[in-house]
Amino acid sequence: MAKKKAKAKKKTTARKKTKAKARKKTKAPKSKKPFGGYSVSFKGRKETLESVFGSEPIGPAVMTKKIWTFVKRRKLGKRR
Repeated sequence: MAKKKAKAKKKTTARKKTKAKARKKTKAPKSKKPFGGYSVSFKGRKETLESVFGSEPIGPAVMTKKIWTFVKRRKLGKRR
């Protein structure tokens, strides 16, 4: 009977160790800074969408590139 109890204890300690190892792996590094701090203001702009994007249909990636080129040319973006 004593052998069975010893085996049961070994199994529970093994489970605790694996759980502790899994917890250590999931912690995020604290030195990483959060992203953000950039604002874009379109107030008072009189340009139309056609003047910024053109009259032909375009894809989302091209649209994003054109928006950022517009923001950089007009200096609409600011750091907070």
